[in-house]
Amino acid sequence: MALKNQIEIARSMGFEFNLGIECEVFLLKPQADGSLVPSDPTDNLVKPCYDVQGFVNSFGWLDKVASCINSLGWDLYSFDHEDANGQFEFDFNYADALTTCDRLTFFRFMAKHYAKEEGLIATMMPKPFADKTGNGAHFNMSLADLKTGQNLFQCSPEEDPRGIGLTQLGYYFIGGILKHGRALCAAFAPTVNSYKRLVRRGAMSYFSWAPVFNSYGSNNRTNSVRVPAGGGRCESRNADGAVNPYLAAALVLAAGLEGIREKLDPGAPNEDNLYEISEQERAERGIEFLPQTLQEAVAAFEEDPFVESVLGASLKAEFVRYKLEEWNSYHLSISPWEIERYASMF
Repeated sequence: MALKNQIEIARSMGFEFNLGIECEVFLLKPQADGSLVPSDPTDNLVKPCYDVQGFVNSFGWLDKVASCINSLGWDLYSFDHEDANGQFEFDFNYADALTTCDRLTFFRFMAKHYAKEEGLIATMMPKPFADKTGNGAHFNMSLADLKTGQNLFQCSPEEDPRGIGLTQLGYYFIGGILKHGRALCAAFAPTVNSYKRLVRRGAMSYFSWAPVFNSYGSNNRTNSVRVPAGGGRCESRNADGAVNPYLAAALVLAAGLEGIREKLDPGAPNEDNLYEISEQERAERGIEFLPQTLQEAVAAFEEDPFVESVLGASLKAEFVRYKLEEWNSYHLSISPWEIERYASMF
């Protein structure tokens, strides 16, 4: 109901909320010891993004998923090998927000179903491997005119003083997202594992290109909010494969609408690699970090009065309770890393 309520508020303002979600997923094979490895043992390049051989070797599963998407009329326009071994991405056309949320929910079941047929596991878990990129579920958002269907975020770069093809309405929408960016993170990235993905590099030998800052820019993957090449939409990049799309969509739409009502301009876009700027420059530019743990994200979620205004006191409290239980369960467990590091040290 929370998402439906926000959609109705948007419509009362003359807007239709359109949403596209990029579906990143690992195809894995369970081992006798319970571990998981990429389903194709030859998929072992250091940078396998768009690798044709890795794609072809998993084509049986890929074709089943792609064919099902097309038979459902979702308008699949790309699917490819992603940046990690055993990782793939499916992109289908945007739709109204509720329809897209339904499609992401069904996609999870579909991908797992066809993987199980082959004795494999498909997972959208945010970060299955410490040394590989994680699974995003980036939210690509725009508002359309309720009567004409015209994209109200789209303009030519020449008409945009900032040169990236976004209208002032779109900038205000981004301003609202950034105002509540730290609180929104708990909905976009809702698990303990999510925050293993939101790192600059971590255990990898190259940048993760996952967001760690509450910031926006043009075609720059180091921001949490990006305006892709061509403009006309904004992309929230901290959303991951564990996202509850209905909850996250309700909150991000409400934040964007608040930005429009209050005319919250986000300032100039960040065009440089934010991973590489100094802490002093980051502070001078007013760029905040996103939460770095689920506990920190839930605290930001709980502290922002905006959340309760959107979800109501009961739903907000239930989310906080459930997620703090998840954090405490994780925090009280003893990991193999701790045993390996400390047992012989002390």
